[in-house]
Amino acid sequence: MPKLKKHLVIFQPSGSRGYVEDGKTLKEASRELGVDLETICGEKTTCGKCKVRVEEGHFERMGIESRSGHLSPIGQQEKKFFDRYENQDGHRLACVAEIHGDVLVFVPEESRVGRQIVRKSATERAIEIKPAIRKYFIEMTPPTLEDPLGDWERMTGALEEGFGLTDISISFSLLKTLQQVLRESDFAVTVTVWKGREIIRIESGLVEKSYGLAVDIGTTTVAGYLCDLGTGEVVATESMMNPQVSYGEDVMARITYAMMHDDGLDKMHQTIIEGLNTIAARVSAQVELQPTDIVEVVLVGNTAMHHIMLGIDPEHIGLAPFAPTNHTSLDVKAADFGLAILPTANVHILPVEAGFVGPDNVGVLLAEEPYHQDDLLLIIDIGTNGELILGNRAELLSCSCATGPAFEGAHVQHGMRAAPGAIENIRIHPKSKEAFFKVIGHGSWSRVSSEVKAKGICGSGIIDGVAEMLRAGIIEKSGRFNKAITSKRLRSTEDGQPEYVVAWKHQTTIGQDITITQKDVRAIQLAKGAMYAGAKAMLRKLGREQPDKVILAGAFGSYIDKKRALALGLFPDCGLEDVYAVGNAAGDGARIALLNVDKREEAQRMARQVEYVELTVDPAFQKDFAEAMHFPHMTDTFPHIKQFLRASQPSTRATVPEGKTDGG
Repeated sequence: MPKLKKHLVIFQPSGSRGYVEDGKTLKEASRELGVDLETICGEKTTCGKCKVRVEEGHFERMGIESRSGHLSPIGQQEKKFFDRYENQDGHRLACVAEIHGDVLVFVPEESRVGRQIVRKSATERAIEIKPAIRKYFIEMTPPTLEDPLGDWERMTGALEEGFGLTDISISFSLLKTLQQVLRESDFAVTVTVWKGREIIRIESGLVEKSYGLAVDIGTTTVAGYLCDLGTGEVVATESMMNPQVSYGEDVMARITYAMMHDDGLDKMHQTIIEGLNTIAARVSAQVELQPTDIVEVVLVGNTAMHHIMLGIDPEHIGLAPFAPTNHTSLDVKAADFGLAILPTANVHILPVEAGFVGPDNVGVLLAEEPYHQDDLLLIIDIGTNGELILGNRAELLSCSCATGPAFEGAHVQHGMRAAPGAIENIRIHPKSKEAFFKVIGHGSWSRVSSEVKAKGICGSGIIDGVAEMLRAGIIEKSGRFNKAITSKRLRSTEDGQPEYVVAWKHQTTIGQDITITQKDVRAIQLAKGAMYAGAKAMLRKLGREQPDKVILAGAFGSYIDKKRALALGLFPDCGLEDVYAVGNAAGDGARIALLNVDKREEAQRMARQVEYVELTVDPAFQKDFAEAMHFPHMTDTFPHIKQFLRASQPSTRATVPEGKTDGG
């Protein structure tokens, strides 16, 4: 019997991928690969809830040539839907589009059954409130025949007399509305002034509240924090997957996309602007405001995200000597930027440090202030692009490591991003080699409840899994599978590569076993090796063996098990009591700069004081990297996890509380 032809299908932004039989629909493929698509019409092509976008072109990093022509031609019923409701513009209805070739498919957020969990909540921080925005209520005498002074002069005179404001400016578009607003309010208005020198809004009557938005544009996720500029309170938060992910999972892939496609930069720029507008609309709606009530925005992101967001060609930051277009902070009008908020609002972008270390790293600096500390701090912002800071009040260094998307669940056989059903914790019995796990959205362990069903493994889960495999002796320090181990969970793939079964088919929602393969282990080794080698290069420059404290920043850093991360050698040895997570420090830094205008000046100074370590010219980096590929390291000692790596007999109790059954 001849083998059925299969095609590679990749769904973004979940990162789910697999080979699907020729002729199956995208909806059927989504079920097989654990991607939940909405459909409420019984797949009759009438609701449009399963709408997806087919990406065109060669995507080298994902190893796929995707074409709309690799699907069946659009049918009459499907065409009728798009003609009636919206432009097709590369979109298809997954319930009827049949697969006849390799395809990369982006699933819009509205087409997903369950939103992906983007863990970037705001952190409680003490912030001195000193915003760039101030509101002033003024009451003026209306003009008369005896006093026909112009409206603009009347208003600026009142601001100078009442508040000492001089040399005030106003945009032409706002000036044109002045007469109407003043007369509708009987010449009693609230004037919003930016930095004491520009009027950006005029409102009738007394209006006390003003709102600003801080946004962290990550390579994979975007998080926004709507703040009361008077109190500093975060009144609403919203996050989403970065919609640029369909153009590449990491910064180099997106830079390459911009270089290889004439309209590549414009597409990615427009995509992130649409994403920012979505964030602004959603946070405003949460507190019954309009996006036009947002009077200032502060943005951070790595240097590639910074350039693409501004519509600046990122080509040269991807080529030696990796020089950005600008280092300084920027202030841009929302209308010029394309943001659908108050058109005259200011958009402030924090400065770039160097290379790929961008405004997001400056945000981390503002949030953690290592330049005010005596202890030597190693701050690691773990993401698709790893950014590191090492230093204290005496000296500051930074570097950037291309960790790739393995920590986000990509480039892992059953990897996925954090979403309901993703395995986020794994424990392996060191003697029996049996595994049990927890998934996002369910509080129980798999050995306790048969209702725990897995869809894939997210980043924190793969860290847990590889560390547990190391601890149980399933893999060796080199990362190779231990051939001396026998277990029903250990087997070989079709191409002869070893793999370990974490979840059996009946424990999943995708109808197949979920495994960790030799290739998956290698992906983690590459990512952690780059990060460790970067940290070691900076330590060597300061003449130190290890930091005093390790700070894990970013959403991923908040959810990994620090003991197991240290066991893999994700960072240099340090007492576990001196390793702690601080959440989305880049987003917190953006919030600090939004709420305190003086911190913007501080950010500008510190961005220039940090010494950037270019790893590509460090003669010892390749040796450091090769040694760091071992778990936890080929030569460096890790006394703080020595006891943990001595596998102990877990408890046989029915429940599996963290820290009670894993030998510490």
